[in-house]
Amino acid sequence: MSKKFKHMETEMIHEGYDSKEMLGSLTPPIFQTSTFTFDTAEQGAARFAGEEEGYVYSRIGNPTVQVLEKKLAALEKAEKGLAFASGMAAISAVLIALTKANDHIICSSGLYGCTFGLLSMMDEKYNIQTDYVDMSNVKNIEAKIKPETKVFYIETPINPTMEVIDLELVIHLARKHNAFVVVDNTFSTPYLQRPIELGADVVVHSATKYLSGHGDVIAGLAAGKKELMEQIAATTQKDIGGVLSPFDAWLVIRGLKTLPLRMDRHSDNALQITEKLKQHPKVKQVFYPGDPDAAGYSVMRKQMKSGGGTLSFEIDGEKEEAQGFLNNLQFISIAVSLGDTETLIQHPATMTHAVIPDKRRREMGITDSLIRLSVGIEAWQDIWEDLEQALDR
Repeated sequence: MSKKFKHMETEMIHEGYDSKEMLGSLTPPIFQTSTFTFDTAEQGAARFAGEEEGYVYSRIGNPTVQVLEKKLAALEKAEKGLAFASGMAAISAVLIALTKANDHIICSSGLYGCTFGLLSMMDEKYNIQTDYVDMSNVKNIEAKIKPETKVFYIETPINPTMEVIDLELVIHLARKHNAFVVVDNTFSTPYLQRPIELGADVVVHSATKYLSGHGDVIAGLAAGKKELMEQIAATTQKDIGGVLSPFDAWLVIRGLKTLPLRMDRHSDNALQITEKLKQHPKVKQVFYPGDPDAAGYSVMRKQMKSGGGTLSFEIDGEKEEAQGFLNNLQFISIAVSLGDTETLIQHPATMTHAVIPDKRRREMGITDSLIRLSVGIEAWQDIWEDLEQALDR
């Protein structure tokens, strides 16, 4: 498609697909095929040799999946996107491609439990060590940089403490040391934050969350410069094989069409719920990037459109009180995902981040009283009514 759009709301719907190329089909067709035929043996040889463009095998490339990859690249202002079978497949492929045995990674002080598990495994198997650093201070980061440092890996906002990292600050520092910068942009989506524009090398997503938005697909995405992404595609994506199916790609494409509408509603609702939680006597502290009283609010305003749809809060109590609160909810679902139209709630210390050793988990700010809330697009008044009655009980 030659038309370039000025507004992301239009890009979400139209970028990366031209119905004229697909028999006029308004919606991208699902190419539910594992392999593709060649006109001649010579054509097959040419495609495998990279001398001729065309599809070979859906693990290597598929027309439906490619529509999604093009959309992501356009939205993230990247040169090329790649689609994966899950967010962890995307993160694994990227980090393994960018490192080798005995390299070093600097990571934000908190992160998703399964990413922590992956980094621990890379340390155990390949001596690729990771230091977890409070990135609010340049000196903290500089103190951990080594000659072997190859990657800065950042979650912002951090899952589940919602701490915001100043991307410009960290990216500038990484450039001085010739290290790659990988940013998990799942919580913000390209609608709210675009790390590539700030200088990041690679952005990764669990597209399971806000990008698809309807709780019916597991998917991952990555985007960056063309040469780097082609290297990942030709190695860790192709050979490890965590690729996205055509039908799941189609579901994410469908979800992207309403992303701006959903993110605006998620963010508006989350701010309303934050204000209510801050006033409740059973809530000790609320963590939400869009809260004007939050420590990282100025950074959020600099690099994000709004605070997003996820927040965390600590209740007055420990694990038993936190679990009791969850059990008293009437319509809010206890579930470990986020970004769905429905409001979801979970207890990180015993669920998404349970794999992290207790001492490390507490250093990350994940206490037994911490609750993560993915605010849906229902009426915020109904969400608050359920939260309030469970807190009061």
